[in-house]
Amino acid sequence: MYKTIVIEYAPKADDMALKVEEKANEMLKEGYTLITMSITGSAKAILIFKKKEKK
Repeated sequence: MYKTIVIEYAPKADDMALKVEEKANEMLKEGYTLITMSITGSAKAILIFKKKEKK
């Protein structure tokens, strides 16, 4: 299962990095791993997470 999250406007790299780290740690607690991200021209980030499937 995949989940996509948008991090809102964060024009400073330090602020963006902190927000990404916080969200990645939060999602890890729910069983999701960050697999990729993209930063838009409007200083937003799109994070894509994947949840390990149970067999």
